[in-house]
Amino acid sequence: MSQRVLRVSELVKRELSMVLERHYRMDNAILTVHEVRATPDLKQCFAYVGIISTGDSDDEAIIEKLNKQRGAIQREVHKRVIMKNSPQIFFRLDKSVEKGVRILNAIDNLPPPADPLPEGSEEPDFK
Repeated sequence: MSQRVLRVSELVKRELSMVLERHYRMDNAILTVHEVRATPDLKQCFAYVGIISTGDSDDEAIIEKLNKQRGAIQREVHKRVIMKNSPQIFFRLDKSVEKGVRILNAIDNLPPPADPLPEGSEEPDFK
C-alpha cells in the first residue's frame, strides 16, 4: 500500500472518530473506529467499527444505522478532510476486541502449572 493511501486512511480514521464521538452517540453503546482502509484509487474507505454495548443492543443494527446515515457522516468528515475527490465511507463491524476478551478469559481460567520436580529426580520420558 502506498504512503498516500496510508496517510489518507489514518486521517479519515482520526476525523471519523471525532465525528462519531461528537454527533452520533448510540444508546447503551460506545463506538470505536479500529481501522480505516482506503482503496488504492482513494474512491472508497472501509471503516471497521467496534461496538462496546452495555445493554442488549444489536451490533448489526447499529452498523446498518451508520450506513444509512453515511451521507451526513461523510459530509462532516469531508468538511475536515479536504481532498479533490473525497472517498465514500462504508462501515463494517469489527469483533476483534470481543475475540481478544474471550481469549484472555480462557487464559485466566487455565489450571495452575504443575509443581516443579524435586531435585535429583529426572523428567519422565514420554516417547
